[in-house]
Amino acid sequence: KEELDGATELFQEAGDDADMREMAREEMKTIETRMDELEPEIQLLLLPKDPNDDRNIMLEIRAGTGGSEANIFAGDLLDVYRKYMTTQGWKVSTIDTSPGDDGGYKAVTLEVRGDMVYSKMKWEAGVHRVQRVPATESQGRVHTSTATVAVMPECDEVDIKIDAKDIEMSTMRSGGAGGQNVNKVETAVDLLHKPTGIRIKCTQERSQLKNKDLAMKMLMSRLYDMANEKREMEERAKRGLQIGSGGRSEKIRTYNWKDSRCSDHRLGRNFPLSDFLGGDIGKIIDSMIAKDQEEKLQSLSEESIIF
Repeated sequence: KEELDGATELFQEAGDDADMREMAREEMKTIETRMDELEPEIQLLLLPKDPNDDRNIMLEIRAGTGGSEANIFAGDLLDVYRKYMTTQGWKVSTIDTSPGDDGGYKAVTLEVRGDMVYSKMKWEAGVHRVQRVPATESQGRVHTSTATVAVMPECDEVDIKIDAKDIEMSTMRSGGAGGQNVNKVETAVDLLHKPTGIRIKCTQERSQLKNKDLAMKMLMSRLYDMANEKREMEERAKRGLQIGSGGRSEKIRTYNWKDSRCSDHRLGRNFPLSDFLGGDIGKIIDSMIAKDQEEKLQSLSEESIIF
């Protein structure tokens, strides 16, 4: 803007000097073109930022309806996310697992650390539905199963305050693999948050203290996520945003094996299933970010008209 004002002033002061006027005119055109190019970028910079975008996350994948096939599908989602996270250079730690009887997982929780993890993975939260013929199906019938993905930004005591009297904790033996200490000593922790009914079992670490710390960390993330969801829903309602309800129970995607198609219901678009299974979910995430920005820009423009 200052450069444009300077070029305009130079044009006005040039008087009868044709060369100077032409030079000033060309400079004005160049600056105006550059301003037009920068305007969309400036608008994006002015959009309200999600305060959680640069946080690490706790990722929980839980099998839904569909029995053994749902467990296997939850395992498939885990494989996809691990592939994607590797391409992003993120550090992934398994926090808790509950294996399925015929493969896959009834539930699995990961801790994911790295650059802007929540800003990308938050678009994976919701109900994922698969339509395919299970390996155990002898008649070739297509079954529909689901898995729920929860993406919880990591937080600390500053974000969430937990009263000690609201916590009920018991210990138990971990069982399973992990050596004699894990199996003979009560290292596992079962933690109940009485006000919300949230229950967390932590068996991963080799000491009770570490499992307790991990369980508290998971509890804080869940409580923070609940408060965050409430804030997001209120914000969406206020702005009238349509990019999904933002609710954790929203069905966001269907994977159709017969048609090799991955359908994202929020975008109203299909993507190749093979890309998704290969961990190439960047296109879907980028499309969601673009749609979210578009809706926020539309909302801002409507607000500026009102005011």
